[in-house]
Amino acid sequence: MSRHPTPWLIEGPRGTTAAPHDGAQGIPAAVLFDRDGTLVEDVPYNGDPALVRLAPTARSAVEAVRAAGIPVGVVSNQSGVARGLLTRVQVEAVGRRVEELLGPFAVWAICPHGPGDGCGCRKPAPGLVLAACERLGVPAGRAAVIGDIGADTDAARAAGARGVLVATPVTRAEEIEAADTVAPDLLTAVGLLLTPRGTARPAAAACAPATGSGEGRRR
Repeated sequence: MSRHPTPWLIEGPRGTTAAPHDGAQGIPAAVLFDRDGTLVEDVPYNGDPALVRLAPTARSAVEAVRAAGIPVGVVSNQSGVARGLLTRVQVEAVGRRVEELLGPFAVWAICPHGPGDGCGCRKPAPGLVLAACERLGVPAGRAAVIGDIGADTDAARAAGARGVLVATPVTRAEEIEAADTVAPDLLTAVGLLLTPRGTARPAAAACAPATGSGEGRRR
């Protein structure tokens, strides 16, 4: 492990630029999605593209962001690499399968480090969000992050971005309570971001909190 661990950055199509939206309206200039448990079903430490399954409304949500002229990216912890369970080749193969199902993303920012590696990119640290925004030429304060656990929204907050938590059965009650914005699914989350000054927040009681430790989902 390097002395100053850095994220993997995988670029998408050339020519992607920030969206020409007025930041004062609250519409983001980039939307960054968590991968596992958000865009796709969470298969712990998955290195097999054949196991990739889209999360509910994922396709509609990503298409809605693209239709608004806003670049999309992925920010994902993949500690399976540091644990010896995954290789970069496997991580990129899974990413290609996600893009086969959802279309190309402008940037992938991947943290391959473990919890004890001292990196600044493993969510809830802000490094992945900052790196993706720098690659896109978008100020972090004009970006939004959508994820399924508190580490995703905490990383957004630490970077100065807006975070939206899509609550699933493994999202912990305290994560729902701490989130600034909560949505029941991806399409609703995107709708909140694309609506000027939209700040609706479903009641936490409507989202089932986690009942187990969920080691895989913590990645």
